[in-house]
Amino acid sequence: MIAQYLGFDSDYIIIGLTALVCMLFLLTIVNIVQMRKLKKNYKIFMSGNTAKNLEETLIEKLDQIQSLAEANEANNQKIESLTNNLKLTYQKMGLVKYDAFHEMGGKLSFSLAMLNERNDGFIINAMHTREGCYTYIKEIVDGNSIIVLSEEEQQALSRAMGSEKAEK
Repeated sequence: MIAQYLGFDSDYIIIGLTALVCMLFLLTIVNIVQMRKLKKNYKIFMSGNTAKNLEETLIEKLDQIQSLAEANEANNQKIESLTNNLKLTYQKMGLVKYDAFHEMGGKLSFSLAMLNERNDGFIINAMHTREGCYTYIKEIVDGNSIIVLSEEEQQALSRAMGSEKAEK
């Protein structure tokens, strides 16, 4: 009866549907096998070698990251503090040895300039004579002195500020 309405035999439809059901059955079996493999891999992944689960490992790593971030912030603050303190320390030095009184020899007298980052500091001048050694100091502000500098003191200041190379 159905064949009269459709114009062809219904056996072909049944054979086609049976083939489709077989293909779907095979795909279902393949999916089941793949799901079992996936579940097995998932259990292995979640259990780990030391029986820790993934959540504990992640929490531990996040705690480590947090402590490293805190330590990094503390280090940055310390570096900033050290940088600010360094600006006040004497970083530049210029030394000129000379013979204050030409009869002495040996260049026992010297001028020593010590400056910070902003070229503030002092010059110590020690003059050695036969009778003794006389030492005095001159203040340097922004690379200049209120008191007139001797030639040796000016050389020491220039060396400390980097505008003159030290003699070898």
